[in-house]
Amino acid sequence: MARKAEHPAAGNLHGFVSVLLARFSALGDVAMTVPVVYSACRCYPDVRFTLVTRPAAASLFVNAPENLRLVGADVSHDYKGVGGLRRLASELRKEFRPDAFLDLHNVLRTNVLGFFLGLHGVQKYTLQKARARRRALTRRRNKVMLPLISQRARYREVFFQAGISVNDRFRGLYGGRGKAPADAFAAITGPKAEGEKWVGIAPFAAHKGKIYPPEMMEQVLDRLMAEWPEGLRVFLFGGGGEEASTLSRWAEKYPGRVASLAGKKYGFPSELALLNHLDAMVAMDSANMHLAALAETPTLSVWGATHPYCGFKAWRQSDADAIQLPLSCRPCSVFGKKPCHRGDYLCLTAIRPEMIYQRLSELLK
Repeated sequence: MARKAEHPAAGNLHGFVSVLLARFSALGDVAMTVPVVYSACRCYPDVRFTLVTRPAAASLFVNAPENLRLVGADVSHDYKGVGGLRRLASELRKEFRPDAFLDLHNVLRTNVLGFFLGLHGVQKYTLQKARARRRALTRRRNKVMLPLISQRARYREVFFQAGISVNDRFRGLYGGRGKAPADAFAAITGPKAEGEKWVGIAPFAAHKGKIYPPEMMEQVLDRLMAEWPEGLRVFLFGGGGEEASTLSRWAEKYPGRVASLAGKKYGFPSELALLNHLDAMVAMDSANMHLAALAETPTLSVWGATHPYCGFKAWRQSDADAIQLPLSCRPCSVFGKKPCHRGDYLCLTAIRPEMIYQRLSELLK
């Protein structure tokens, strides 16, 4: 039987004392939990919330509420398979004694984790994915072009299932008006000079259907450098390997003015602090889009095979800042994994660099 809080928070119908949350998978999906999880923690300060996620993702929860604990669990190695998940469930249960398990993922891994927790009386509540509506939105013929509710709203629904009403108490990772201290990103660069403009560009994503052609994004960078000869610095974000090689080449063209962070592994606390000081960010439908928005940075996003209607738009991002084309074949994929049935990725290649530059320059001015 679930233990009851002595003074249940208003709206906490079951009087839960300890609530366990889980979200693994892609970094962007984990980032989208932040506004909801932080709000829940602040609405219910007497409830202990614990989020289990992948180790790399745990560090992006900067300035977390005091009643939130982060657990990084490597479910691909340390807790692999049914046996590993059973051991993870046992460890989580013994350390945190959860009354409820909120599955913010709803995949085989979290279902197995919830099963083992349920054997010991932990109540489970699960994310609903609306797969049928996603298929209707992305099919080639007879699309139903109606927006789905946001992924953040789906996360809130899981809390509501558990009797936990979540009001919006999230103002950004740095409180809405505050700025991260400059020493938080000192490993990357020095403090921002008075009057200087800082721009971030993150031109890559996990799948080809979400990547604006790099040679075209390079034209955006070249235009920025030409039109803003003084007082502008650009930071390039990306991963290792080919991404790091491409962005290093771009940075070498403009020494002292353009810096590449790709493959440098400064860590989320440092990079988020830097993002917080940017005047604008350009990103794909990717994790960097979500991280920049959470860091309270005006963020332009470029959309190709995917679409904001799928529910993955960045936190508080306006429609005007989502750069996209009104093609009848869009969206063809929820996550950008499917190959282009046209073969030319027109949804991306037809977005002219001038379109991105003009919107970016408006933000900077």
